[in-house]
Amino acid sequence: MAALTTSLALSILMGGFLLVVLYFILQVEDWRSYTPTGGGFGRGEEQGVGYAQKPSGILRWLTTVDHKDIGILYGVYGLITFAWGGIGALLMRTELLSPDTMFLQAQSYNALMTTHGLTMLLLFGTPMIAAFANYFIPLLIGADDMAFPRINAIAFWLLPSAAILIWIGFPLGAIGSGIQPAQTSWTMYTPLSVQQPSPATDLMLLGLHLSGISTTMGAINFIATIFTERGSNIGWENLDLFSWTMVTQSGLILFAFPLLGSAIIMLLLDRNFGTTFFSPQGGGGPILWQHLFWFFGHPEVYILVLPPMGLVSLILPRFAGRKLFGFKFVVYSTLAIGVLSFGVWAHHMFATGIDPRIRLSFMAVSLAIAVPSAVKVFNWITTMWNGNIRLTAPMLFSIGFIQNFIIGGVTGIFLAAIPVDLVLHDTYYVVGHFHFIVMGAIGVALFAAFYYWFPIYSGKMYQKSLAHWHFWLTMIGTNVTFFAMLFLGYGGMPRRYATYLPQFTTWHQVATLGAFILGIGQFIFVWNIVQSWLEGPAVESGDPWALEEEGMLSPEWVWFENRRETALADGGDGDGDGLTDGGSDEATGGDD
Repeated sequence: MAALTTSLALSILMGGFLLVVLYFILQVEDWRSYTPTGGGFGRGEEQGVGYAQKPSGILRWLTTVDHKDIGILYGVYGLITFAWGGIGALLMRTELLSPDTMFLQAQSYNALMTTHGLTMLLLFGTPMIAAFANYFIPLLIGADDMAFPRINAIAFWLLPSAAILIWIGFPLGAIGSGIQPAQTSWTMYTPLSVQQPSPATDLMLLGLHLSGISTTMGAINFIATIFTERGSNIGWENLDLFSWTMVTQSGLILFAFPLLGSAIIMLLLDRNFGTTFFSPQGGGGPILWQHLFWFFGHPEVYILVLPPMGLVSLILPRFAGRKLFGFKFVVYSTLAIGVLSFGVWAHHMFATGIDPRIRLSFMAVSLAIAVPSAVKVFNWITTMWNGNIRLTAPMLFSIGFIQNFIIGGVTGIFLAAIPVDLVLHDTYYVVGHFHFIVMGAIGVALFAAFYYWFPIYSGKMYQKSLAHWHFWLTMIGTNVTFFAMLFLGYGGMPRRYATYLPQFTTWHQVATLGAFILGIGQFIFVWNIVQSWLEGPAVESGDPWALEEEGMLSPEWVWFENRRETALADGGDGDGDGLTDGGSDEATGGDD
């Protein structure tokens, strides 16, 4: 009775909060008007509204609707969630050094595993992609700003609330409230997720719903921006590949995330109001949850990986000294992945006993979707063939993306085959495959973009030597960790277990060693970025990568040069040692 009263009170409190948010949103009279100031372009001439300058200090960041500021907010938020998810992963890997319980009880391990998955996928991956998209897509397509600047800001500010709700079980448990963190795993399979009594599970589901609303609002904004705000000289035939992948990703979001939201609402009703959507007595059962979840869950993988593919397609040619080979085929393969991604969800359910004819059709589509992915890999490698390759940090991470993506893709093809999947299903092989894609490919591509555009959003250059240490530790760490997981899976080690048989000890210890190597690399990354942002040398040119010589100068760098010239004309300091990839090796670590 007490648990029901607590759950009902929390539901009423959350409902009241959402009503307050809705009331605030409805008070915004003109969603479209906005005049960015302090640099950038505006629409004041259309709306008759303008401001002399942005507010300063914290007020600027709380009220900004400038796409560049919002991009930075997304980036800072993404780094914080990345740190949370990474620390949770290191705690779990430390616990798995020994077959028996060391310092994490099973409940704590399960809670960390649940929030780690949700954090990395929905609170880090998607928002970090949105960070680059918000900042650079308007610059790449010649737009004044995002199509709906205020909706853009609202979409971001929903995310901190979502993170708090997803993580809140940990502080509530720490203060002795008796409320345990959610322990459903990130897939939230029923009936486990229906029967767990902790109110923290309800709060986690509400947080997921908020993150889905945020992501959907952002997707609508990106589609509207790319379709309607492009400059007169930007047509579909010369639209950059990052924008192509973002508009495809946004289309996937519009179809996938509402279904996740509907499933979450049904799960909340089952948990709190006695409905039977996922009960066999109600006609749905646990299999219904799996269908609804994976109809979102597998397109979500492509929602995460398509924009990094676009980033690599944009960055890699700049340092290969030649245009991307087969531009049209990369675009067509992007669209093909978007379409096929909605026909593969049931390959997660081969072991559930569904009709063999249905399993066969999903196996065929799951194998077919590897073809457009292989087309991209072929085009990236061909672009580098006989090119004038410069091994800057962005280029190294782009090449690292290709290598890890190949491994992740090939291991996924095995899981798409029904006989192999029935043997390897729910083993660590699945964990290794998945992490080769999510961290080994997606994370590595985001690092490439971070280094490539670092001069634009900071005005500084990073240290080359630290960036290269970051690359090599990241690549060694990912491959050691996730290859060890593949071998654990071949040995039959089931995933999601806090303890295990002694025969698996060696590979678990190897995986933990790799995880700490990976963690050290990320510590170096944070140190490099913070130190360079505060003390790094200012760039001397709007073309710090010498792209104009190769005919590769893109619009965002033209905008950057214009901003620098404006700052110098206003009395800004243009001094700095901004050589390509970080200046000199002694002071700033620049590439040779």
